[in-house]
Amino acid sequence: MAEVIWTEPALADLDSIADYIALENPAAAAALVRRVFAHAEQLESHPESGSRPPELERSRYRQLLEPPCRVLYRHDGKHVIILSVMRTEQLLRLSRIAARDAT
Repeated sequence: MAEVIWTEPALADLDSIADYIALENPAAAAALVRRVFAHAEQLESHPESGSRPPELERSRYRQLLEPPCRVLYRHDGKHVIILSVMRTEQLLRLSRIAARDAT
């Protein structure tokens, strides 16, 4: 079983997305946050279940899709490190993830 670790930047990303949604619909924002955390919890038992981002097919990074979010992470054998949460329509650049991945 892997331990899921959320980085501060990933939590801030999710918070920003939820804040924007909450301007129009606070209930939808709260529901999105709950769905994202529930989906990420599944990585404890199934850390390799996320797909490889199409932009980074040959990298060690994976993603979960919980529309309208992409949750980007990597698995090191013992830990699942959540590195970023972004909107699905945003283009992913390796520099965005690598800068947050200290190890």
